[in-house]
This record gives sequence, structure tokens and C-alpha cells, in this order.
Amino acid sequence: MRPGLPDRSVPFYNLILRLDHWQRRDPVLPEGFRLRFYQPGDEAAWAALEYGIGDFDPQEEARAYFVQTYGSHAQDLARRCLFAVDGGGRVAGTCSAWRDPRGGGEVASLHWLAVSPEAQGRGLGKALCREALAVFQDLGEFPVYIHTQPWSWKALLLYVREGFKIQRTDSFAAYENQYQQGMETLRDLLPRDLYAELFRCSQD
Repeated sequence: MRPGLPDRSVPFYNLILRLDHWQRRDPVLPEGFRLRFYQPGDEAAWAALEYGIGDFDPQEEARAYFVQTYGSHAQDLARRCLFAVDGGGRVAGTCSAWRDPRGGGEVASLHWLAVSPEAQGRGLGKALCREALAVFQDLGEFPVYIHTQPWSWKALLLYVREGFKIQRTDSFAAYENQYQQGMETLRDLLPRDLYAELFRCSQD
């Protein structure tokens, strides 16, 4: 397994997180990086990034997903889809302040937080998450939901440290909440102190 890639041999279970209130925190970027919103043509960079971390294979599948899911929402892309880029303009990370269905309406949901393996460990994920939450806050769109899985435990820690709570029963979109199975997997996977931190951030 390449450094920086999640261990996908870890069992997959749906974990749902929700953030009801957020105290605004400015993103802190490493030197030479900046955040910007989507520009036409970024679907290729998005696809390359998601392919590079193993979320899609082949890369064209990632591009097709982006076009199908987001391509008809040009106005939303320009104010909701974020990229972290280096000094040369190369995309190193992304996430989107999007929306998903829930209970006959829509709720805010953070989509596809990802950082390239080469740029991980430098705070880009936290910066992207905070900037996306600022977008939601400016639009008045709380609570914010996230769907993730046990192999993304590093992202889970980032989320709960920003105030998200792991939901024991709540869900959104079409996700089945698999809290019990997911937490049992994390208990076997993580050091005791990290598991305890996640467990403390669970709620009904």
C-alpha cells in the first residue's frame, strides 16, 4: 500500500456525522498553498486527485462521476467546490460544501474531502474542512452532515475535533447508519486513546 493511502482492507461501514453549531475558525495553510473555488476544467484535476488516493479506478470513472453529479450545477460549483493548490497551481486537495436529500428536503453535507498523498500531513485537510464550513455558515446551512467509513479514521478525528458528532441513529441521503459495526471496527483498529476520543464524540 502506498504511503498516504487508506487501508481499504478495513471493513466498510457507513458512519454518519453531524455538526449542529460551529465556532468559525480561519483556515491555516502551509506556505505556498492557497484555497480557491472551482474553475471550468477542474473536473480533470478532481478526477486525477480522487484516482490518486484510490477512490476511483479507472480515472475516467472519477471524471464521469464529477460531471454526472456536479456538472449541471455550474453556479453551485463556483461557490461550493473548493480546491487547495500549490504555488504552481497544481491541485493538492479538494472538498465541496454540497447538499443531499433528507426527509423530503435537503441538508448540508460535506463531500469528498481529499488531499494528495504527497501533500498530506501539512494541514490542508483541516484548512479545506474549515473553509467549507465557512461556506455553509455564510449560506445559513446548518446542521452539516458527513458520510464516511472506518478506513478514513484520520479524517474522522479531524471532523470530531472540529465539533462533529458521530451519529448512533441519525442519517441522510440513502445511507444506512451502521454505527455499531463501524465503531466495533474502529475499536479493533485504533489505539485505545483515539478510539475513546471518537466514542466520546458519539450522540443519539
